Amino acid sequence: QVHIVEYGGGLVQPGGSLRVSCSTSGLTFSRYAMSWYRQAPGKERELVASITRTGGSTNYADSVKGRFTISRDNAKNTVYLQMNNLKPEDTAVYYCNARYARDDGRNYDYWGQGTQVTVSS
Repeated sequence: QVHIVEYGGGLVQPGGSLRVSCSTSGLTFSRYAMSWYRQAPGKERELVASITRTGGSTNYADSVKGRFTISRDNAKNTVYLQMNNLKPEDTAVYYCNARYARDDGRNYDYWGQGTQVTVSS
């Protein structure tokens, strides 16, 4: 059974930093591309950052480029999101996604339950 658990969220002041983590089990972690999404109240879920299976390539939303860094440790089955210079508009529930891309084009997605990040003074 696949388990994905995010942790590390919390309340931080504008300009501050926070690192959220996503621990996985029940899957072969190195075969999955990993992503962080977020959803603010009243808004749709949006992609924040993604990283390939080996960690060799990353991708970021324009709104977080230069401030957020995604990384992974395949030995620990964990993906991280380091968030610096946080802004109130970064306030959202942050979700971890694991995606396995089959050769036939179908994808298998697994999601965590989310962790709340609140940026406020």
